[in-house]
Amino acid sequence: MTGDGVHGSATTIEVVQGDITRIRVDAVVNAANSSLLGGGGVDGAIHRAGGREVLAECEELRRTTLPDGLPTGDAVATTAGRLPARWVIHTVGPVYRSGGTEKTAQLRGCYTNSLAEADRLGARTVAFPLISAGAYGWPVDDAVRQAVSAVRAADTAVETVTLVAFDAPTARLMRSAVG
Repeated sequence: MTGDGVHGSATTIEVVQGDITRIRVDAVVNAANSSLLGGGGVDGAIHRAGGREVLAECEELRRTTLPDGLPTGDAVATTAGRLPARWVIHTVGPVYRSGGTEKTAQLRGCYTNSLAEADRLGARTVAFPLISAGAYGWPVDDAVRQAVSAVRAADTAVETVTLVAFDAPTARLMRSAVG
């Protein structure tokens, strides 16, 4: 994995290219689907690496507080199971069709609500994938801009946010946006 860091207002934003399931942080953010029961991409990788414990807590959330699933832009935490983190913060990004103000606010909410959940947990280091830029179709360049600006604007006690890029082109875009 390759990385570098830049200090934002009170939160340092780092960019790393690699596998988010191998990042040692307090909390790793999962680009989940609303069912919370696993899927493809980052969601599937986190569920596979985290193991049965992550799925069991997601199933319990569905049985109790989230019977209709997790709404887009919201965030909820579970154990991290076998991941090198204490928690997984699940958030559901919007599906990009034509963008628009509402969808952009939901995407930004994924970051700010995940950071608020991290604050509630006492997490000081958080790793994010690029939410909605995979199967959900959000244009990568705009997804990067929204991620960086949402993290910078967040009122959070999180000390370090690590943006994890799956590939080199995305890592370059992230580094450029971070500055």
